[in-house]
Amino acid sequence: MSVQIQAFSFNAFQENTFVVSDGHDAVIVDPGCYTRAEEAELFAYIHGNDLEVKAILFTHAHIDHILGASFCIHQFQIPAYLHAADHPTWESVKSYAHVYGFENYKEVAIPEFTLEDQQILEFGDLTFKVFHTPGHAPGHVVFYHDSGFVINGDVLFRGSFGRVDLPGGDLRTLQNSIHDVLFQFPEDTVVYCGHGPATTIKVEKSSNYILQF
Repeated sequence: MSVQIQAFSFNAFQENTFVVSDGHDAVIVDPGCYTRAEEAELFAYIHGNDLEVKAILFTHAHIDHILGASFCIHQFQIPAYLHAADHPTWESVKSYAHVYGFENYKEVAIPEFTLEDQQILEFGDLTFKVFHTPGHAPGHVVFYHDSGFVINGDVLFRGSFGRVDLPGGDLRTLQNSIHDVLFQFPEDTVVYCGHGPATTIKVEKSSNYILQF
């Protein structure tokens, strides 16, 4: 089975939304589409490739990663998944969306399905293993696919790492998530990030700024 990963850079934070598919079944990870044009771009890709979306997966619930939650949940009528420790993070978005200029944020209920550490998710032929990786957000998780990639949200970036100055953030906790979880993956694992370009575990283990702490 060949897995395709399509990234979209959405909203003012240039957040990476991913569609992962096997050519038929697909999942959307961290839908950040906010404008109608962004919603249309995501829909056109899915419709144009005749994909059947099975689920929406959230690495965490900061505003830039859930701006498209309402659109995707209602458009595709599919289940959504989030770690329980990030339920308060999700609920808080409605109180501060306007501060970041997202006056048209569409509030939507907390995802009905809960993600847990070491959980196996299967959607058709797509299989992911869930790892709890707090530090940037309390309920942050990453999704590992054994073909050799991980969708890691805002834990690790190329040459950098997720901020820890938001509610629930903690540098030591994030360091532990990076060292004890991500750096345990094979070195050739491709790391798809919530912002910016992809990288590999090998590159980050050798040069990431987190190593200086």
